[in-house]
Amino acid sequence: MKQVTLAHGNGGEENNALITGIFYRHLKNEILEKSEDAAIIDNGRLAFTTDSFTVSPIIFNGGDIGKLSVCGTCNDLAMMGAKPKYMTLGMIIEEGFDARVLEKIVRSIKKELAVNGAMVVAGDTKVVPRGSMDQIFINTSGIGEVQTAGISSQNLTPGDAIVISRDIGRHGAAIFAAREGIELESELASDCASLWPMVEALLEAGIRPKAMRDATRGGLAAVLNEWAKASDVCIEVDEGALPVNEEVAGICEMLGFEASALANEGTFVLALDPDDADAAVEVLKRFEQNDAACRIGSVSDAYKQRVVLLSEWGTKRFMDLPTGELLPRIC
Repeated sequence: MKQVTLAHGNGGEENNALITGIFYRHLKNEILEKSEDAAIIDNGRLAFTTDSFTVSPIIFNGGDIGKLSVCGTCNDLAMMGAKPKYMTLGMIIEEGFDARVLEKIVRSIKKELAVNGAMVVAGDTKVVPRGSMDQIFINTSGIGEVQTAGISSQNLTPGDAIVISRDIGRHGAAIFAAREGIELESELASDCASLWPMVEALLEAGIRPKAMRDATRGGLAAVLNEWAKASDVCIEVDEGALPVNEEVAGICEMLGFEASALANEGTFVLALDPDDADAAVEVLKRFEQNDAACRIGSVSDAYKQRVVLLSEWGTKRFMDLPTGELLPRIC
């Protein structure tokens, strides 16, 4: 790799190459190499994560960069079975940015923090000259208290069920539609939402997921491929079971996207004992946005470190990591 391109931020194959080829090569350690959504530290008591947000447009149907920053950070903690508690907030703001819009963003942050029961405990603000960046970037770190131990992408074994919390690809499709001015008969909204209330409900119901991951950059395809590699297994996905909204499907058909590769910001995947799959779906469907929650596949030993898509006609094909530049600045 001679230089960094937009494709290196897509959450897919190029992104993995950037992380492993440069960052892991110099900074690798036993915590970092687990490649989880959040690091488990302090003898398993705490989860710790960090993230940056550069979405364009900064206000979109279903949220804004403020809500997104809280959801993205707290969701990474929730995916490790940790209750979000504390967050840092760093803002880089372009000179001339509308103060009223800034206040709207901060109000969104406050509202979403309340959903998680978390609070901002430290922050930083930088203002840079006009034209040196695009409006506003946000950087966060989050700390959560682990409620259930042992959740890991390395836990999958043949026979495990794969469940998804709702329909896929909404955030990526909604951001693209807003950016390109695509008019739809019914307004498509991002799925941007905090996941801790759902995770908490699962744990309270006695369900103990083996692995959880919110399907952000690279979408469902990236999550499943990362899991297959981390656990050295095959994941078989029923293509007909994948829940895709009609508007998302229409955008994908028009532009040649795969819904499974589009980003989500309020959708997560679970790997769990097959005996718990139906109960998990039932719990998830208690939440209004999760009416499409369902089991989408299972873990097998048919191949090593691959994801296989099973069609409704009995054919099979690999679901690979996304490649190339998909949608820049989606989160």
